[in-house]
Amino acid sequence: MPDKNIVGNTRDLKLKEVISVIDGKRMGHITDIEIDVDTGRLTAIVVPGMGKFLGLFGRNEDVVIPWDKINKIGMDVILVEGTSLGGLKHE
Repeated sequence: MPDKNIVGNTRDLKLKEVISVIDGKRMGHITDIEIDVDTGRLTAIVVPGMGKFLGLFGRNEDVVIPWDKINKIGMDVILVEGTSLGGLKHE
């Protein structure tokens, strides 16, 4: 299993940039997290969707990245499987 130990708090997570290992694209910074209230475990991270027109006028739905799609949480970045265009759930 990949090393995904989280040291710190959710504020630290939101400072990290999310990058897809599939295409190398930057997906942005975490805007929200999902937590299982019964277990207290983090189940997903949420990043903003891509802009609709040159990134200026609105944006698509947020992208929800399940915990099992997170490969590595590093000092500055979070590496995930999937792209902002497909393979991940949108909110």
